[in-house]
Amino acid sequence: MKRVVTQELLDEDLGTPEEIHDTLLDLRWFNRHFGGYESMSALLVQVGKRCGARRISFLDVAGGTGEVAEAVSTRLRAKGLELRSAVLDRAVSHMTSRPTAPNKIAGDAIALPFANASFDVVGCNLFCHHLEPDDLVAFFNEGLRVARLAVIASDLRRNLFHWVVAYAGRFTYRSRLTRNDAPASVRRAYTVSELQQIAHRTHAAGSIIQRYYFQRLGLTLWVRRPA
Repeated sequence: MKRVVTQELLDEDLGTPEEIHDTLLDLRWFNRHFGGYESMSALLVQVGKRCGARRISFLDVAGGTGEVAEAVSTRLRAKGLELRSAVLDRAVSHMTSRPTAPNKIAGDAIALPFANASFDVVGCNLFCHHLEPDDLVAFFNEGLRVARLAVIASDLRRNLFHWVVAYAGRFTYRSRLTRNDAPASVRRAYTVSELQQIAHRTHAAGSIIQRYYFQRLGLTLWVRRPA
């Protein structure tokens, strides 16, 4: 199935505040039931085990409301891993004012407003497919600059079956935006082999790509340590 870039309405805030709110609720439902929390938690546990870390500072890029970082933090706490999170997003409208939400920063994912090695891990959920290959390489390299240990990413896998499921689900989505964006996201997503090729173009010391439920893939890029 060929990759096709189709406009996603949430990217441009092409909806009313109520529609955007409902779309963010749809995304929370996807993450809870279709592998978002599970894959991000597994990726962070993998970094913690490899590096022997019991506490991890984490920058969630394009993290929106911060609900993924919050949910993952709760899951990891039960496993004895403490996660201290900050969320970066370009759109203030996607953020939340909940007092329990992680620290929130507005900024550009390809020009992260942080010094080198500011966080243990830089990561993202459902963000990679929004970027074209060259911009994705640039984002990963920025993440590798800002991270001390690794960059992680959880995203969709592109295939016909996944597109059919995303399209059929439009009858259950809360928002008009989601009815457009869910199948569009699958069409824009990368395959495992495509993401491997992109990972090889970065400054990472090494990479791992794994498959997760449901039609998810997870990428880990390890930071190259100074000689």
